[in-house]
Amino acid sequence: MPMAASDIKSMILDAFPDADIEIIDLAGDGDHYKAIVKSNGFVGMNRVKQHQAVYAALKGKMGGELHALALETGLKS
Repeated sequence: MPMAASDIKSMILDAFPDADIEIIDLAGDGDHYKAIVKSNGFVGMNRVKQHQAVYAALKGKMGGELHALALETGLKS
């Protein structure tokens, strides 16, 4: 069963309450998303660590309920 964009956003916000998040359904199927996450919680993290932190926030949903998630991360301006 696909994961709702609102659920993805909610889980990321739980881990990064200050985040600005945009979720884009890439294929219109509720299974392939892109998340743009900007948070000052990423201070001191390289891109790989930022992505790992976002995937950790999804608590094992990647590869199961959430088939594909392209990430763009960075610090808030």
